[in-house]
Formats: sequence, C-alpha cells, structure tokens
Amino acid sequence: MKDALTARADFASGLARRAGQVAHEYFRNRASLEIETKNGELDLVSIADRAVEEMIRAEIAASFPGDAILGEEGGATAGASGLTWVIDPIDGTVPFLMGLPHWCVVLAVTEGEATHLAVTDVPVTGEHFTARAGHGAWLDGIRLSLDATKRIDQGLVAVGASDRCDPAAMAGILERLMARGGMYYRNGSGANMLACVAAGRLAGYVEPAMNPWDSLAGLLMIREAGGVTYPYPADARLGLTMGTAPGVWDDLQDIVAAALPGGLPDAQY
Repeated sequence: MKDALTARADFASGLARRAGQVAHEYFRNRASLEIETKNGELDLVSIADRAVEEMIRAEIAASFPGDAILGEEGGATAGASGLTWVIDPIDGTVPFLMGLPHWCVVLAVTEGEATHLAVTDVPVTGEHFTARAGHGAWLDGIRLSLDATKRIDQGLVAVGASDRCDPAAMAGILERLMARGGMYYRNGSGANMLACVAAGRLAGYVEPAMNPWDSLAGLLMIREAGGVTYPYPADARLGLTMGTAPGVWDDLQDIVAAALPGGLPDAQY
C-alpha cells in the first residue's frame, strides 16, 4: 500500500495542477458559461464544474481503474482497490463565477475512515497545498507547522455556512466567538479556508454541515501541520467540519458546542 500511495500522491499533485489550469481558463472566460441552480439561488453549478470533474475522473480511471471515485457533480463510482478519490472540481463556485480568487480544485484519497492523501490547488494565486498521512503537509514545497501558542483572540476563525445550517446556530457561533475576543472570516470556499488553517493564516475553521469533498483534504492538512480536527463521520455526505491550531481548539469547541442545538454530535464513528 505504501508504494501504491506514493504513486497516487505524485499523480494527484499533477492532476490537481492540470485540472486547475483547465478551470482557470474557464474562469478567464466565465461570462460565457452556462450556469444552473442546484438547491438554492446561490447553490450554483456551471459547465466548468462538470467539465473539470469529467477530466479528473477520466484521468483517474485511466491510471487507477480499480479505484472508486466520489465527486460533487458526478456522484459515486464503485471500485475494487479499497481506495476512493473524493473530488471537488471547483470548490467555491460562487466566488469563481463572481470573479473572486477564492476557489480551488480539491482531491483526497481515502480508505474506509482514513484519509491518506490530500491536494488543494488554488489556480488564481498559484498556490499548491498537499498532505500525506504521517508525512506532513506542504505549501509549494515548504512544510507547514502550526504555532501551538496561538490563541483564539490572536487570529481569524473562518466560519462556513450554507442553507443546510441553522441560521440561529450560526449567529450563536459568531456571537460567542466575538465575546471571546475572536474575529470571523469567510471567503466562500471551505476547502480553501481549511488549507489556510493548515498554513497558519487562519486560527480555525468550523462549518456544521459540510460535504466530504469539501472537508477531507483540508482536515488532513490541518492534522499533518500539527493542528486538531473534529472526527468527520465515515461514509457521510454531510458532517460537522472543524479544525484549528492547537491552542485554539478548546475555545472553539466550547463555542460550537454551546451554539449548536443538542451540542456537538457524537464523535465516535
């Protein structure tokens, strides 16, 4: 499995870069894209999302035909190897369509409950985040290591939300965060913000109901950079996503537990 993961790590990094280049070309010509609404007026999908995912799926199928694939646009494809690629071709479709830089291509490779590999490519800035379980997290070849002394009142905590989240609970998170001296941040791409936690740019991230293709890569990056993450439910399509620098964890966990109806979900999966 070690050699199999090494081969996939190198492939995933190159694939994410190539997919990012394709997505960036669509971004440059976004005024001509066909756009559809999925679940709500700001839950959008464009021809770019589908084209980039089709390209990613085709390359994975050609190189690793036994691997399963789970993608935001194309759903699940079964495999026999025990490994699953979890992909979001463009995380942050709304920023993408609005001409903002906060969108990315996201790939993760999982096996059961374990996430082995993660890549987040940010084409507009040219940044490339990677992680491998037990081998660290990296940004453009520089190993990431979080400051264990950073407190919640010394940085920005990113808060993700969607129509799947209880508005009152989200307001409660923001209120309690500010009461502890913290400040909040949001850019429209959960995967991008999770990678920024791993890079030490953000003190933490929380979103009560997040898809695996947005979550798993960034959560691995945070852990490999020395941070703390809440267990994401195995085989889930929605779950609480939370990760922080070490010194921020207790405060953010208390804030979220107090704000969510019924407190934190069961962490034993």
